[in-house]
Amino acid sequence: MAEFDPEKFEDKYVHYFPELQRAYKNAFNTMNEAYDSALIHAIDQQVLNESEPVYQPETENFEISLPESPYERLSGVAVSEERFEETLDRYTDEITAELCRTFGLSGE
Repeated sequence: MAEFDPEKFEDKYVHYFPELQRAYKNAFNTMNEAYDSALIHAIDQQVLNESEPVYQPETENFEISLPESPYERLSGVAVSEERFEETLDRYTDEITAELCRTFGLSGE
């Protein structure tokens, strides 16, 4: 587990790149086992590739900043917007949980 420093997280890709990769990969594996593989791959490649993890010091948790209009970015997968939103919400929850585990934070 990496020792977490909120100030260093502002330059996260310099200080925490391997940890970020691991958290995103673990979240992907969890989601890929539980949900439609084609949808998870599409979300991963077409939406989350433009996402940004942001640390929230007041809650000691992370949030995932998404690109604008994530549903409109999706191609190659037929899914209702409602199902997409539910899956994306679950996926971002899984990423934030993995980030908290990776950095030893409670994430409340």
